[in-house]
Parts: sequence; C-alpha cells; structure tokens
Amino acid sequence: MSGGTNWSDLRPRVLSGMAMAGVGALAVWLGGPTFAALVILVIGAMQWELARMTGGAGALHPMILGGAGALALLMILLVPSVWILLLIFLPAVMGIGNARRDRAVFAAYAVLIMLTGYGLISLRNVMGLSALVWVISVVVVSDVAGYFAGRTLGGPKFWPKISPKKTWSGTVAGWIGAALVGAGFYLVGWGGAALIWISPLVAFAGQLGDIAESAIKRRAGVKDSSRLIPGHGGFMDRFDALATAVVLVVVLAHLTVLPFGGN
Repeated sequence: MSGGTNWSDLRPRVLSGMAMAGVGALAVWLGGPTFAALVILVIGAMQWELARMTGGAGALHPMILGGAGALALLMILLVPSVWILLLIFLPAVMGIGNARRDRAVFAAYAVLIMLTGYGLISLRNVMGLSALVWVISVVVVSDVAGYFAGRTLGGPKFWPKISPKKTWSGTVAGWIGAALVGAGFYLVGWGGAALIWISPLVAFAGQLGDIAESAIKRRAGVKDSSRLIPGHGGFMDRFDALATAVVLVVVLAHLTVLPFGGN
C-alpha cells in the first residue's frame, strides 16, 4: 500500500513536467511577446497562490490580486516610463489588509514575485538567451545536486526549523554543481570566467528562495502552494528558487557588468 501511495502521482508528475519543460523551453527560445506572455501568466498564478495561502476571512479575493499582478507586469512592459515601475508594488499594496495574515511577509513576497517577472523578461531581452539559460541551469543543477547529495550523504541540517529536509551536504553540493555550470558556459564560450564564482552565489540565492517559500507554506499549514500543476503542486513550488536567483542576477547586473555579450 505504501508503495502505491508513494508512486501514485508519478504519471501526472512526469507528464506535467514534460509539458512544462517543453512549453518553457519553446518560450525561452522564441523570446519576445511569447516569452513575456508566459511569464505574465506565471506571475499572475503565483500572486494568486500567495494570496490564497495568506488570506483570512474577508481578505481581498486571490483572483483579484492574481489579475492585478499580471496586469501590472503587462503595463510595465507596454508603457516606457520609469514611474510605471511603481506598479511592481501594486499587488502588495492592494493585498495588505486587516484580514491578511503575515502582512509583512505577504507584501515582501508579492514584490519579489513581481521583480521575478520583470527580471526574467529583462534578462531575455537585454542580456540574451545565454544569460537566461545560465540562470535556469544553475538553479536546476544546484537543486538536483543538492537533492542527491543530501539523500546520499545526509549530515547536519541547514535550517531544521524551516526546512528540515535540507542538509549542509546538499547545500554545498548545490554550490559545486552551480560552479560546474558556470565553468561549462565559460568553456563553450557562452560567458566569461567570472561565471564560475558568480554561479554559486546565484545558487545560494535560489536555495534561500526555496527555504523562504517553505516557511510561508509551513505558516499556512499547507504542503503545496496550490494544485495547478498535477504532481508538482503550484507555480510558487516550482519557481521559488528561480525567483530569488533571478532577482540577485538583476541586482548584480546593475552593480557590475555580467560576463555576457548582451551587456
């Protein structure tokens, strides 16, 4: 019985994973309006999930906040004005109310979600395909390396109160995997040597993003942010690490010249 329970969601998990990978890869490759449209939909879904997990009786309906997030990001892309960037704060401001649980956490994460959407589209448009593929590769490889190292080596927990399954061995393995990704991009000529040391920083940001979302779910008493993705949970579950990784890359891009040709 336990075996059936453990593997009962394998088929929908694999199928939905393949569908997400296919749609995402095509959108990343095409860029432009296609990629922007996909990002806008994902950001709207993430805002909806966040509002559901933190909303109390009488709070603004999650669909309203999800729609506000998607519309705000669309307006930011369509209107060439510095002032329009203030719409990044729109879902956070709209969602704060007396019926909202953990209002500070909600506001901070709502802004993070908006910055993620803006950052993803900016990376693709400004720094090019290789920069976006690099960020995604760092997050995926560090996550996979951390998972298998943590399961194999075990050891002390990284932050047991928030994320009891994460170990220091898995965390460090994630950094090593990220450095290898950076080295790979450098060797094939898709980026500079600085990616070797920048990649672990990006991986660490992603790991913190994963922990932050775990903390929100723990406070809300839920296992997944939603059930929008069969076998995977919600979009916040899938994009938590990428969110903080992308925001860090955008910050670094404003502080220094990242080693990509599009800079």
